[in-house]
Amino acid sequence: MSHDLLIKHIEKNAQLSKLEQEVFCSFFHTKSIERKEFLLQQGQVCKFEGFVTEGCFRVFTLDKKGNENTLYFAVKDWWLMDIDSFMNQIPSDLNIEAIEDSKILLINRQDKLALYNSLPVAEKIFRVMFQKGLVSWQRRLVRNHCLTAKERYLHFIQTYPEISSKLTDKQIAGYLGIRHEFLSKIKKSIK
Repeated sequence: MSHDLLIKHIEKNAQLSKLEQEVFCSFFHTKSIERKEFLLQQGQVCKFEGFVTEGCFRVFTLDKKGNENTLYFAVKDWWLMDIDSFMNQIPSDLNIEAIEDSKILLINRQDKLALYNSLPVAEKIFRVMFQKGLVSWQRRLVRNHCLTAKERYLHFIQTYPEISSKLTDKQIAGYLGIRHEFLSKIKKSIK
């Protein structure tokens, strides 16, 4: 079943019966995304929440100079969306691009609301996952303000080795908030 990973993920937050699992999963549909394909582009309204079952995605913005600033990467067992655009139905400031051929389970806004009505525990599941995501963002902000670029790079490659091996130096530099050339200097100083 293509939803097995989703079931394992949600059961970290709540135990569901087999029937509840089936109801929960029935609101998600699978989508295959090819490498370099966009799931969302700046200016579009985000109409989905996604759960990655295979592959890797990059969530980034483009500034006025055309520089890419990566907010995060999403790999297998991670959630993916623009929460502001999704909740408020406004144009997104984000781009979501597949770094490799990927598969994702999607739920749209209308189906998510219907899921809440069909399975009240789903609201708790999403609330707990949202809180955990917020903690992760807070920790990243603290690291960005307290650690040097070298320390941030070392933390990234140690914490996410499966992601860092899939990325270009330019993508990693965009995530760390540094120039590509500076990342090259950091990597040379480590070797």
